Amino acid sequence: MRIALLAITEPAVAGQTTPRAFLRVAGATVAQHQLSIALALDCQRVICLARRPYAELSALQIVAENAGLQFHVAGASHQLSSLVTARDELVVISEGLFADGAAAAGLLEKRAQAVLVQPVESAVGEGFERIDINRAAGGLIRISAQLVEKLHDLPSDVEVASALTRIALQAGVETCEIGASLRSSGAWRMVRDEGEAHDAEVHWLRSRLGDGRNAGSSTRVAGFGVKALGATLLHAGNASNAMSLAVLALLFIGSVMTWFSMLWAGFAAVALACVGIEAGRLLRNIERQSVGQLPPAITRAEVLAWARDAVFTGTMLAAQPITGSAWIDWLYAPLSLILLLLLVPRLLPARIACWVSDRAAVSLLLALAAVLGQVQSAVELIALALAITCLCIPRSFRE
Repeated sequence: MRIALLAITEPAVAGQTTPRAFLRVAGATVAQHQLSIALALDCQRVICLARRPYAELSALQIVAENAGLQFHVAGASHQLSSLVTARDELVVISEGLFADGAAAAGLLEKRAQAVLVQPVESAVGEGFERIDINRAAGGLIRISAQLVEKLHDLPSDVEVASALTRIALQAGVETCEIGASLRSSGAWRMVRDEGEAHDAEVHWLRSRLGDGRNAGSSTRVAGFGVKALGATLLHAGNASNAMSLAVLALLFIGSVMTWFSMLWAGFAAVALACVGIEAGRLLRNIERQSVGQLPPAITRAEVLAWARDAVFTGTMLAAQPITGSAWIDWLYAPLSLILLLLLVPRLLPARIACWVSDRAAVSLLLALAAVLGQVQSAVELIALALAITCLCIPRSFRE
């Protein structure tokens, strides 16, 4: 069995009792982020070394068990030998290490045992421990659990990650150097105080939001908002839930405005809901990645997008006159437009489709048309423009 060992012992600031493992980055504690490293390395159990009970330990246990990990707490290093066997593998994560789980898996997965190291020049100043004249510890090791027995020769209050790193090196475990790109990009760092937690948060949010290259206007606006306010929302807790409720409120308001024939307000509410859906999707992805959770088969953003399209279609239908029994004429233009918006991403390259099929932009155009009393004509023209766009993009350009 592969077991992850986390330590919760060192205070974040001298004179305080709160451990650095409970500093928050993007709404989750550093210890919760370390669970994503354990999951990326296919660990089945987590042992948390904590010398006193903390309220945050209960939250950490819930997150671990929800992710399918067994969770144990040890009060001292000498208790570890009763929680592991000689056949187990131990992944030891230094307290305060904030690292990318996929990068950690890439470094350790193909090695039976390894001690991650890095050049000593800048690493010591960043909080990593020096292990010899040229190298500093990388904050992560993978060893046989047999080496845990050697902790009995040391005092019970020894810093476990440091001790096991030195025991592994003395036992001849091979070293693996962390790449310069990981170190320079900020994807591998120590978090020791609130300032370093903030710096890690800024980098982590930007890396998860991407560069927006294949993003339409609503996604870009949502990404800008999440970059500016995402940390505050995530720290407040339930950021994606709050955003989902805001989207539902906007769709309800849009429906009410449409019922009272205020079509411009209905379309404007749909445009705002588009931005909210994208912001909620980004926030939910960040929340999942912070604890290594995989997305479900059908995400919340997809369900909200279906609700948005239903309200959008209903608002367009409300603008269409019904003449006699010709209900197909009433349905034709709005349904053609919504079906084309769904079809465009399957026919055009992502860098074009993200703009052409952006519901927020289309909703704002229809809001303007509603002010001018020309919604029906605008729906037909936009549908025609989408069809022509799909036909005019060369096949070679699509590929």
